[in-house]
Amino acid sequence: MSITIKDIAKQAGVSISTVSRVINGSKPVSNEIRQKVMAIIEETGYMPNPIARSLVMKKSQLIGVVVPDISNTFINEILSGIEEIGRMYNYDILLCSTYGDQEQELRYLNLLKAKQVEGIVFMTWELDEKLIKYISNMNTPVVLINRNTDEVQIPSVSIDNFKAAYEITEYLINKGHKEIALMRRQGRDAFSLRIYEGYKKALEDNNIALNENIVYEGEYKIEKGYELTQNLIKSKHMPTAIFASNDVMAIGAINALFDNGYNVPNDVSVAGFNDIELSSIYRPKLTTIHQPIYDIGAVAIRMIIKKINEEELDCNVVKLPHNLVERESVKSIK
Repeated sequence: MSITIKDIAKQAGVSISTVSRVINGSKPVSNEIRQKVMAIIEETGYMPNPIARSLVMKKSQLIGVVVPDISNTFINEILSGIEEIGRMYNYDILLCSTYGDQEQELRYLNLLKAKQVEGIVFMTWELDEKLIKYISNMNTPVVLINRNTDEVQIPSVSIDNFKAAYEITEYLINKGHKEIALMRRQGRDAFSLRIYEGYKKALEDNNIALNENIVYEGEYKIEKGYELTQNLIKSKHMPTAIFASNDVMAIGAINALFDNGYNVPNDVSVAGFNDIELSSIYRPKLTTIHQPIYDIGAVAIRMIIKKINEEELDCNVVKLPHNLVERESVKSIK
């Protein structure tokens, strides 16, 4: 039979509540009693019931993390930051991958509440009114990742995606490119919309007409970047440059160009977004927007821990710095 808290109390000659105080550190007990109880716990190998303990302490030491696609390299780097900082503060992570299904997102939010997580780090492709309302009414603290949430009262951490997209589009324009294809995620993805708006504004400010025939939509996957580029090659609108709003799409684009006899960057320049680890290893090395991906996850979980501890956040909407990294995949055509 397994050892119970009642058995520990009996062997130590103290009450069950005294053993509970020793385990949880909830109230002071004498040094002598603490040492005696801890010695018996060590000797018997007693393991406190984590569920019962969390009910008493009202602290589960659990943080829920909801992401749209666990296979996404960008998300994996964010999770590294979340997990490492969480471990530093003695929190365990419950990870849920929704694959972009909004109903699944709501189900996971309910599941995490039932598991008594103390906070939730939440990332979604599409943040609609229903989801905003649900999160806003939760008693559990939530921090959003990679959302521009100035209009809602939910803490968030991201970069300025509009500004970053503007900068890389203008960079391509300054390299002499007037026909720049855009590859972005399909649907009402707020992140993708900000990328599109930044791209469009840069064209407008440089007196270049927007050509919707070279704006392509698809998932953030290498194979989708490949497929979209194949479609672009078959069309009559072959650009001199491609801006993919995700590095893996950019790598897929480079593969498709290579397979069709194009040289990158001599024939077509390609730029990405995120600066995942692969972008500096792949050949040609990818010119891209660098996001501090690990830091996004680390800052998000630190914000959650502050909310759990009822500490004041320095800022409700955190926008981390980004920068353009020039490598080998873009060439001037001036």
